[in-house]
This record gives sequence, C-alpha cells and structure tokens, in this order.
Amino acid sequence: MYTREPQLAKLKSVGVREFRNNASAYLSGSEPIAVNRHGKVIGFYIPIERDEDEVRRAVAKLETTIGQILEETGMAEEDLAGLFDLRQRLPE
Repeated sequence: MYTREPQLAKLKSVGVREFRNNASAYLSGSEPIAVNRHGKVIGFYIPIERDEDEVRRAVAKLETTIGQILEETGMAEEDLAGLFDLRQRLPE
C-alpha cells in the first residue's frame, strides 16, 4: 500500500495552538507547514511567492475601484466597509 507519511516527515509540523499563537511569523515565512490537532494533520500552510509589483498594481486598482463605488453610490467609506462585516445583516 502506498503511503505519504515519509513526505510529511519533511514538513515542519505544528499544533493548532502554536500555529495560531505564532501565525504572523508563519504567514510571513516561506516554509510549508503541516498543522496538527491531537497529533493528526488537519491542514497545510503552503506559502506562495508573490510579485510585489503585481501586488502594488492590484492595490492601486482596488483603490480606484473603491473610489468609483463611493462616488457613484454616495456612500461613506465606513458604510462600504460595513457591508463586508459578516456579523452584520446585509441591507435589503
């Protein structure tokens, strides 16, 4: 029977609590991580390489789009942000 266990041994493995407590360090790193709960792998964090110029272009495009939405709808920035708060009910 084929098993993937040997490949998992190469990954850094951390518990859920450790991953949560050190998330900013793990998320800014470049090392793949296996996340465990009670000794069993429940997920993986696999970082991707990103193109910083592409990120800047995407942020600029997002800024332009938000400006257009605010202008066209007359909404305040806080009202628009409130639409993304999943704790609040969406307007009808």
